[in-house]
Amino acid sequence: MSDPNELVGEIEALGDKLAGARASIGCRFIGQERVVDLSLSALLCGGHGLLIGLPGLGKTRLVETLGTVMGLDTNRIQFTPDLMPADILGSEVLETGAEGRRAFRFIEGPVFCQLLMADEINRASPRTQSALLQAMQEKEVTIAGAHRPLGAPFHVLATQNPIEQEGTYPLPEAQLDRFLVQIDVPHPDRTTEHDILLATTGIEEAAAHAVFTPGELVAAQRVLRRMPVGERVVELILDLVRAFRPGEPGVPEAVQRSVSWGPGPRAAQALMLTVRARALLDGRLAPSTDDVMAMAEPVLLHRMALTFAARARGESLGELIRQVVAQVAGIEAAA
Repeated sequence: MSDPNELVGEIEALGDKLAGARASIGCRFIGQERVVDLSLSALLCGGHGLLIGLPGLGKTRLVETLGTVMGLDTNRIQFTPDLMPADILGSEVLETGAEGRRAFRFIEGPVFCQLLMADEINRASPRTQSALLQAMQEKEVTIAGAHRPLGAPFHVLATQNPIEQEGTYPLPEAQLDRFLVQIDVPHPDRTTEHDILLATTGIEEAAAHAVFTPGELVAAQRVLRRMPVGERVVELILDLVRAFRPGEPGVPEAVQRSVSWGPGPRAAQALMLTVRARALLDGRLAPSTDDVMAMAEPVLLHRMALTFAARARGESLGELIRQVVAQVAGIEAAA
């Protein structure tokens, strides 16, 4: 067992380093601190993020800046309906050597990197989308019967455009559950948009700089998993996740009426990790119940669905999550 004082020192040092990373990202991705923090949380937890926002809100810029600041080897794939699995994973080609002998040589696809941007992932066919499943979960791919491990660390930040749904292929539940968090990218407020105008329409733009190395990011992921979590936080995580499963005893009436299917155990695991990341980014040694309430929506939003009747009534899944989170947290506080 590690020395608690040593762990405290590691957490504090990591918090200072993360503050530098956030400042460097803020030079190029102005404002939108919650979007930045959720993206950093996905990397700190060793997971993947799903960025959802309208065109022109800086999703590509954010991923590129994250790659620079975290010192990661970054690739980008623009998903299209004609994209094939081999275009992502790579393929074997037959080559003839100088002596006339023929042999297969494997050419790595863009998935062999440390940070992969899957741009407009819902525009590719299900066959191509599924090519990322093994890579995202197992951190390896299988081609021609050979298992080929990916680099460490390995993260996917995928983007989706919430408009222009014609000709797209919605991600299946199995694929959505591979993403640690859903990160909604809203329009900037007026002050932020004013700063963006001044920063991006001049002769020169501010440049981000590397704060982490890949090895330091892997070490940070280990520190995060060693952070202590209080029993009260653990119980609130369990209460929240189980409160969104229709059919379970004691779930809120709104969930029974409006939710078609709820989150599985992976949602609780994601909450357990992301509340630690939020505490780290705030410079705290351990997460609190406030962290659970703040991370519930980005963790749960893509892991559940409304019924057809609820959609017809115009209900919002995000609003439902916020309502139930407040209800469950209030019951827990009263107890």
